[in-house]
Amino acid sequence: MKSFLTIVLLIISNTFMTLAWYGHLKFAEMKWFNKLGLISIIFISWGVALFEYFFQVPANRIGYQAYGGPFSLVQLKVMQEVITLVVFTIFSVLFFKNETLKINHFIGFIFLVLAVFFIFRK
Repeated sequence: MKSFLTIVLLIISNTFMTLAWYGHLKFAEMKWFNKLGLISIIFISWGVALFEYFFQVPANRIGYQAYGGPFSLVQLKVMQEVITLVVFTIFSVLFFKNETLKINHFIGFIFLVLAVFFIFRK
C-alpha cells in the first residue's frame, strides 16, 4: 500500500511541477497571459509549484525506508525521475502538438527503464 501511495503522490506532484515549469509556455497563447511580465509569470509558476510540494514531501516520507516505507533514497530518486519523464512526455504530446517523439527519445526511455531495473535489483 505504501508503494502504491508513494507512486500516486509522485505522479500528482510531477504533474504540478510540469505545469509550473512548462505550462507558461502554452499559456502564452492566451492574450491576458502575454501582457504579464516575467516576474508575474515566475510568481504564477511558483504558486503552481507550491502544490507540487504538498504531494512530493509526503510521497518521500511515506516511501522512504527510514520512515517505514519500502524504498531507499536512491530508489525514490530514480523512480521520481522516470515518473517526471513519463508525465512530461504525456504533457508535451497532449499540449504541444508541434513536439514529436523520435526514435532517439524512445531509446533514451528504454535506458531509463533499465536504470530503474538495475537500481531496484537486489
